[in-house]
Amino acid sequence: MSVLVPVLAVSAACCLGFGFVLQQDAARRAPLGDFLSPRLLLDLMRVPRWLGGTALVVAGMALGAAALGRGELSLVEPLLATNLLFALALSRRQSRQPLGRQGWAGLVLLAGGVTAFVVAGEPRGGTAVTDPLRHWLIIGLMTGLALLLTACAKRSRPASSAPVLLALAAGLLYGVQDALTRVSGDRFSAGGLAQLLTSWQPYAVLLIGVTAMILVQSAFETGPLRMSLPALTAAQPLAGIACGVGFLGDRLRTDAGALAWEACGLAAVVAGIVLLGLHPAMPRGTAHRRPARDLQPR
Repeated sequence: MSVLVPVLAVSAACCLGFGFVLQQDAARRAPLGDFLSPRLLLDLMRVPRWLGGTALVVAGMALGAAALGRGELSLVEPLLATNLLFALALSRRQSRQPLGRQGWAGLVLLAGGVTAFVVAGEPRGGTAVTDPLRHWLIIGLMTGLALLLTACAKRSRPASSAPVLLALAAGLLYGVQDALTRVSGDRFSAGGLAQLLTSWQPYAVLLIGVTAMILVQSAFETGPLRMSLPALTAAQPLAGIACGVGFLGDRLRTDAGALAWEACGLAAVVAGIVLLGLHPAMPRGTAHRRPARDLQPR
């Protein structure tokens, strides 16, 4: 395994963590009338803080795509989950809250879980599945579940479960997007720009990315970061690993001992994400809403 892959993945996580904090700080002031609407993005584009956060998120996605082009999805996804550590670091700087036992426990669980999964599973490349039915079955399952979660969030609004449901849906879509980004990179490497532009994957990456962003910003708009970011961070690697093993040909060790450590590692990652997401340093509460015309800072 090239050392460049984890460096790129952790750098991507850093950009994503910082970017999500800045985006949520702006989105929580957005008018609730923009919930699950593309108008939300149009309104937020007038807020410099949101634009700065979005630039960091885009940079993180680009670094993540570079990592996916050089390593297996099953390796990159757990490393991307460390974005919560960087989000907490920025939130702590703003809130001046000490890390405390909860923060250290979450940090150890997240870092230890990622390490346990990678060491035990030894993710490595293999032959991608060519059966289109397998592709569509897994992608359809992920997107269908995301649509179901979004529908439940829309019905429950403004209940407290809406941010969690929307973040879970966005995380599933981001996992699928990462898998299709990997496929798009393989097609470009094999046949150049012509083969890339004549395949459906890059257009699906764009559509899924915009849809997931609307879901994320709606989650940020309707609840505090401590409710949405842990769900987003937990769902994305699980969906990505499912796609990687399901149809991209990623291989993990499957002996009993390795499977046990892999399961424990993923469980520790999720537990660490929850502890860090609920840390007092994470922003809580939402600001008073202003009309859309007043969203732009003076």
